[in-house]
Amino acid sequence: MKSLVERIVSGDTKAVTEFYKLYSPKILHYLVVRLPRAEDAEDILNDVFLDAIDSLSILKKDNNLQAWLYQIAHHKTVDYYRKRKIKSILLSQIPYLEIVDSEVHQPEFILEKDKVRDKIESAFKSLPDLYRRVLKMRYEEKIPVKEIAIIIEMSFKATESLIFRARKSFQLAYERA
Repeated sequence: MKSLVERIVSGDTKAVTEFYKLYSPKILHYLVVRLPRAEDAEDILNDVFLDAIDSLSILKKDNNLQAWLYQIAHHKTVDYYRKRKIKSILLSQIPYLEIVDSEVHQPEFILEKDKVRDKIESAFKSLPDLYRRVLKMRYEEKIPVKEIAIIIEMSFKATESLIFRARKSFQLAYERA
């Protein structure tokens, strides 16, 4: 008899429903306790299960399934508060941003902007082909890391590491340019 995970990975929609009904009440309670609004908890619950179903094929053992779902929920909760904090910081900076916006159109700023663009292009061109390729996919084309991993035929973690190394190489190249 196939495990629940094997059934989901093989495309069994009833198994997906069973998976959701089995674990969603516990994960929802976990989220409701940690988030300010029930609507946020429900949104994040959906994200948790979408991520989980997308990543089930790489899960080693399904006996840790519930702990794994709690871990995903924890990371999603941390992301929620991180984004919320960033948003509040940005909103508090609106008056300053308006001043910067008025200065952006000054001739000195335009010249400086051109210099920075040239420096970025020079640094990017100095990178190895694979680094340029993954950086372009991730930051220009906004392709998720999972899809990049499939395209370049590497594991998710190896792709994350590759993108990290590419960013570090770009930073060094930018500082040298």
